[in-house]
Amino acid sequence: MKGGKNKMEQELKSFERNLHLNTNLKTITIKAHSENISRFFRNINSINPSNEQIENYVLMLRQSEYSYNHIVNNIVSIEKYFFFIGQKITFARPKKPKRLIKDFLSESEVAKIIGASKNIREKAMITLLAYSGIRNKESCDLKVSDLDFGDNLVRVLKGKNSKERVVNMSGECTKILLKYLSEFPRSEDNYLFTTLRKGNKYKTCDLRKLVRVVSKRTDINKRVFPHIFRHSLASNLLMRGANIFTIKEQLGHNDLSSTLIYLHSCPQRAKSEYEHFKPSYI
Repeated sequence: MKGGKNKMEQELKSFERNLHLNTNLKTITIKAHSENISRFFRNINSINPSNEQIENYVLMLRQSEYSYNHIVNNIVSIEKYFFFIGQKITFARPKKPKRLIKDFLSESEVAKIIGASKNIREKAMITLLAYSGIRNKESCDLKVSDLDFGDNLVRVLKGKNSKERVVNMSGECTKILLKYLSEFPRSEDNYLFTTLRKGNKYKTCDLRKLVRVVSKRTDINKRVFPHIFRHSLASNLLMRGANIFTIKEQLGHNDLSSTLIYLHSCPQRAKSEYEHFKPSYI
């Protein structure tokens, strides 16, 4: 590479340092920007690209089959890097495709997975995901004190974008969690879920593995992962007639447009509502 590997590493460290000092970005986001620029350097085989090389790389991204988010994130990284070195460049964003939720679990499929749990610990983890719709990391970050068993509520203190919220869970879920805590007692300030062998905090990869293992005990021919329970809760609430604003609050979306994806993905809900409310002309 023109410029040398060591020089590239120094340049990337300086870039990361600048982002830490001059932005409010999270460390994981800063690392992603750095990795994007590293990939850019390797692709053009230089840390001193010409304007033509920059434009060709962005054009390659836009013409590729990468996801919309991947393309946009890389373009943003390039803009931030060149702003860092004193060059202001901007590129148009590709048009965002209309997103639809294609895969979610029906109520019977969720029931099958919960029923496939071999013990109360597995059942508690999956039931909480299914009834609350919280994210994988949010579940792993929960402490016993975050649960309000009297009102069937879950306090999410370390949500996406550091947002705090309170979400509902069912009475059935509360009963399962109480039974779990009676068999796996822990204090209020302990994490709700920990590893069996060493009692360490449960990680997102641990939860993904558990969900995959339990779902394989069923005849469900779908890829099952923690986040699909979030999609499934929203979709099944919608199918039962829940208000879109109720679903928005349950999921903790900042923007209603994020929740409307579920409405667009369930045309049968609109059909059912039309049949219920249509005027009687004849």
